[in-house]
Amino acid sequence: MENEWSLIALFKLGGPFMWPLLAFSIATVALAVERVVYLFWHNMKVSDLKDKSLSLIRDGRISEAVSELAKEPRKNTSATILLSVVQNAEQGEARMEKAAEAEAQERIRRCENGFNYLTALSSIAPLTGFLGTVSGMIGAFKSIASATEVNAQLVANGIYEALITTVFGLMIAIVALVSYNLMIQRVDTFAAEITKAVSDLVSAILKKQEQGAKGQ
Repeated sequence: MENEWSLIALFKLGGPFMWPLLAFSIATVALAVERVVYLFWHNMKVSDLKDKSLSLIRDGRISEAVSELAKEPRKNTSATILLSVVQNAEQGEARMEKAAEAEAQERIRRCENGFNYLTALSSIAPLTGFLGTVSGMIGAFKSIASATEVNAQLVANGIYEALITTVFGLMIAIVALVSYNLMIQRVDTFAAEITKAVSDLVSAILKKQEQGAKGQ
């Protein structure tokens, strides 16, 4: 009985549509793991760098803020975005915001790389499973049509194929959707935090420049 319910036995019972489902499952797990590793490896904390940069700007040490942000490793996602703000401090508000927006879009794009494949897999996998379901039911009804005496064992293989492909397709879709939603939430949180940080830095720079102009 144990052998009958092993994964290999279930795979064989699922019919030919289990092969594309196997490929989809491998792709889903690989994409999810790769994105999780990427997001954890890249520092997406914003508050520490923002507070440090704001402190330097308010003290009038914008060039020092540029140096400190430039020293940050490339894996610090927020550093390059904040750096684009302070580097363009002399170019005016519009230029600072435009530079920060362009850099933020690029960094967020890198974070979301592969997300579209996860959403595609979450749709394709259950559809493939349902296709296997239809195929299995066709086989079951074909067996019924060609048999002179109908019994449960006669249609069992077709029903197995129908149910197993559906289950595997739905399992893949669940993994893909859960992974996508957890990761997109992290990216969306980062996007909201960095937008606020850029706004705060631009305001602080403009205020300091205004104070400097009045002092002259």
